[in-house]
Amino acid sequence: MPTYSTGWSIALGILLILFGCLFIAAPLFGGVAASLFFGWLILLGAIAHFAYAWVQRGVGGVIWQILIGCAYLFASIWIFWHPVGGIIALTLILAAYIAAEGVLELVLFFTMRSQSGRTWLLLDGIVSLVLAGLICFGWPSSSFWAIGTLVGISFLFSGIARLTMPAYHQRVVAVA
Repeated sequence: MPTYSTGWSIALGILLILFGCLFIAAPLFGGVAASLFFGWLILLGAIAHFAYAWVQRGVGGVIWQILIGCAYLFASIWIFWHPVGGIIALTLILAAYIAAEGVLELVLFFTMRSQSGRTWLLLDGIVSLVLAGLICFGWPSSSFWAIGTLVGISFLFSGIARLTMPAYHQRVVAVA
């Protein structure tokens, strides 16, 4: 049975619920935030490729790592300069992320057979898969409201799941 820190789970749950409500209330803000977040991740990827080029042996390996790093750098700069345009481009990436989260939540649900409260993980996984489908079917016209709203809903359900798991765990421990 997996163990987890009750305090950290509650803190994560509260943060996810707060961000989820913010993104639902202001979906364009949520979409821009998601776009900029991915921009930062891509920039970190560029830095990693440049650093890896530094330790590569052979000219071919160095050149390829620098070229890949430049592609990452260009993509991140484009997202930083055009975050709203990045929303449309990242809509499909977001659908893949939410679908992957849904699948992983379902896998976690099935691995926690004896854990009380695991039904929230099942619900979180199902809702995430439905949201991923909604993103794909509404693309690109709904990108400006869909990303923020759907990420907000996903955060909200993930936060609820993280808040309820420690409560069920403590109740089971107290009864035993």
